[in-house]
Amino acid sequence: MSSTPNFPVQLLLPGAHRASGVMALPGSKSISNRTLLLAAMCEAPSGTSDGTTVHNLLQSDDTDVMLAALIALGVKIDPIANNCFIVHGCGGVFPVGEASIFLGNAGTAFRPLTAALALQNGHYTLDGVARMHERPIGDLGDALTALGANISYLRNKGFPPLKIHPLALNGVGRVQVRGDVSSQFLSALLMALPLLRRGITVEVTGELISKPYVDITLNLMAQFGVSVKRDGWQAFTVEAGASYRSPGKIHVEGDASSASYFLAAGAIGGGPVRVTGVGSASIQGDVKFVEALAAMGADVVMGEDWIEVGRPAGKNLRAIDADFNHIPDAAMTIGMVALFADGVTTIRNIASWRVKETDRIAAMATELRKLGAVVDEGADFIRITPPIAITPNVVIGTYDDHRMAMCFSLASLAGVPVIIDEPKCVAKTFPSYFAEFQKIVS
Repeated sequence: MSSTPNFPVQLLLPGAHRASGVMALPGSKSISNRTLLLAAMCEAPSGTSDGTTVHNLLQSDDTDVMLAALIALGVKIDPIANNCFIVHGCGGVFPVGEASIFLGNAGTAFRPLTAALALQNGHYTLDGVARMHERPIGDLGDALTALGANISYLRNKGFPPLKIHPLALNGVGRVQVRGDVSSQFLSALLMALPLLRRGITVEVTGELISKPYVDITLNLMAQFGVSVKRDGWQAFTVEAGASYRSPGKIHVEGDASSASYFLAAGAIGGGPVRVTGVGSASIQGDVKFVEALAAMGADVVMGEDWIEVGRPAGKNLRAIDADFNHIPDAAMTIGMVALFADGVTTIRNIASWRVKETDRIAAMATELRKLGAVVDEGADFIRITPPIAITPNVVIGTYDDHRMAMCFSLASLAGVPVIIDEPKCVAKTFPSYFAEFQKIVS
């Protein structure tokens, strides 16, 4: 379990002009929570009673709630070193058949656990913070119900908290799930389907957003012995007899979403800034964030497990107009780089921002305006015209959203002090973020 640093109610970031240095990334949240669940559901390595050794697991609030949930479900998890755990698989059947589980605001825990538990034969209650009660899950629930799951919503239909009852299996071999609200619905469904041990095809209705995150799911499932057949992005088939087998050990990549803040700092503050733990060999789509930085005029160099970004001396960054449907989380960081670019930046096809930890389109627009930017927002876009000078000593509201806090730290690179309200929210994915950020700026 992680140890959260002490945070002040407000954190003053002094003005800075330069950014350079090397930063070793913490483990990816998306990979960490998927890996924990897959390891919990699998059989032990062939011929052994050992579990799966998970190296470089992210230590944060979101992974803490997944670890706590799995332990509450009877999964044996042994910490063996810093950021390293052995997860003993239960062969697809959780030992505890009745539990109440609190999952905070961790979508990467709530959605996959809902699917996995809905295909058990137990009684489970899943709840989270108030914002989680506003994050939809009904489309995933409908797909699970079509398979015979029995889910009831305890407050508002289609939203947490929810109650899972023993399922009544049917012979359905094809189900549908929406892809245009959250890719986590599809990922959660796919990860749970091998528990049924029969062939099932999932059809995606609507445009599938955040496709790289589905790629992460498919890649990790394959590492645990389950290959999913894909027909474009419209249909995914888990074949009969598929079951999870432990790879013995697995190493969690550095978090590409977290890398975006440091790489953006390199573009804004001249650099070079190098992050290690993620690079050209990554399975995370957010590494494509650097393509946007390059389009804005940054210098980008990439190795197999590192990325370095700087900006040519005497050259300004330039605005872009681009579709960020594939990397919505990292796209928030481009909204901050836009403050330092010449011209108007438009970030398009980001409707999913509305149903994240907060309504990120509204939140970004509000806080960018405080800094002096002119901002237009729509249902699925945000357009940012930078100010002549960024307003100093602005108190940035974070909306209990870790990415808001980390993004807006970059405003201090305009040479102005910035005050981050309730900075503790970064503990969701990156408890040491501000300490690491201060190491590379001056």
